[in-house]
Amino acid sequence: MSTALPEYYFRVRENGAAVFKIDTENRQRRIEMDQIAVINIRNGEVKPQGQRALTDTDKAEIARWMDERRELLSRRDMDDIHRAVDHLNLTTQWAQSKATDEQLEEITDRLLMAMHDLRSVLVRKKSDRFTKD
Repeated sequence: MSTALPEYYFRVRENGAAVFKIDTENRQRRIEMDQIAVINIRNGEVKPQGQRALTDTDKAEIARWMDERRELLSRRDMDDIHRAVDHLNLTTQWAQSKATDEQLEEITDRLLMAMHDLRSVLVRKKSDRFTKD
C-alpha cells in the first residue's frame, strides 16, 4: 500500500463532488482536508468554495476527474442496460415456467405498458438513426 497521499480528494455527491485539497504538512502531521470547490458533473459547473480562487493545477485536476467520472458513469449506464436485458429474459422465463395466475395478474399490465413504452422509444430512435444517414 502506498504511503503517499493524493493531492486532491473528491467526495462523490448526487450530481458531482465536493473537492478537497489534502495537506499533511502541518505541525501535528495530521491529514487536513480543505474544501476548495463543489462540482456539478451534469452541467460542468465548478464553484470555488468561499473566496478561494482555483489555481490552474486545481482546474486541471478537477477537469481530469470530471472526464474520468463521466466515463465511469457512462460505463455503469451501459452495464445497467445489459443487466436490464438479462432481467427481461429472466422475467420471460419466470412468466413461462414459474409464475402463478395471481402473480401474472399483479404485474402483467404494468410490465406490458413499460415494454410498450420502451419499444416505442427504441423504434423511434432507430428510425431517427436511419433517416440521419
